[in-house]
Amino acid sequence: MGLRGWLRRTTGNWLPRRGTLDAGEVVLSQRRVFILPTRAGIGFAVLLLVLLIGAINYGLGLGFALTFLALSCALVDMVFTYRNLAHLALQQGRVPSVFAGQEAQFELHIANRTGLARYGVWIDFSDTPDARHVSDIAAHGSAAVLLGVPTTARGWLQPARVILSTRFPLGLFRAWSYWRPATRALVYPRPEEGAPPLPVSGNAVGSGRATGNDDFAGVRSYQAGDSPRQLAWRQIARLDPALGGQLVTKHFEGGAGDELVLDFAQLAPQLDLELRLSRMTRWVLDAEQRALPYAFRLGAVHYEAGNGAAHQAACLRALALYGMETAA
Repeated sequence: MGLRGWLRRTTGNWLPRRGTLDAGEVVLSQRRVFILPTRAGIGFAVLLLVLLIGAINYGLGLGFALTFLALSCALVDMVFTYRNLAHLALQQGRVPSVFAGQEAQFELHIANRTGLARYGVWIDFSDTPDARHVSDIAAHGSAAVLLGVPTTARGWLQPARVILSTRFPLGLFRAWSYWRPATRALVYPRPEEGAPPLPVSGNAVGSGRATGNDDFAGVRSYQAGDSPRQLAWRQIARLDPALGGQLVTKHFEGGAGDELVLDFAQLAPQLDLELRLSRMTRWVLDAEQRALPYAFRLGAVHYEAGNGAAHQAACLRALALYGMETAA
């Protein structure tokens, strides 16, 4: 225990702490780069020892020359392996929000501000058995890498540490460095498959067919029997059939009394919490797809009727963080 405590006190002043997050740009200085021989390097060291013993036993001058030449090459390889990773500048990029079950994408930027090109830099999260991304960074150049993390639950996703490693040029040594960017991904609840229709005035309705021609309420998917005059040609022109585009019909409501309200309290309380959140998520997406203004109520969160990207993002964020301490 005394030796361990001494090592912690000795190295704690210059080694980065494992649990700390690296905010902003981080430069891989000497204190952040580690290097050790690989299996090939250990085997090469054993070979050098055998050559040295043979040269001593038989007094071979050429044996000494070969041994020390090979040793010099190994030392040069160690220096070049370290230089291939040192002084790289790392910075976090964009992290888009995803739904549970999708893969969260973390964008990482690597800048090389030196005149030395870098080759064979492997990048991935430390909990991944084998690195999946390799990058070459030209002198005074940069590279961007997308690292994926599978998601299973809603809320904030804090990824594991990023590990950068290299064995360039000969593979006798492995240099590596850890980096834990202060970034996280927001994971929305998984949309429910086969959810009930959208509620109007807090009550479930059918397919949402037009009840009149007084007030325009949005657009919906084309259904057999719809009049060609009610086709939303402007929205149809924006849809790409190659991306799953389809015909849409203008939706009219007969009066102002039919208000679309997505109220979490109106859902059956015997349903599982995550199922209710998934249903609300599906309703938000369906209302946005049909361009229907909708009010949103979730606990203390109340949003007036509206639609659009900002309104949808606010509602999905409230669903993702519902019941969590980080919701504030």
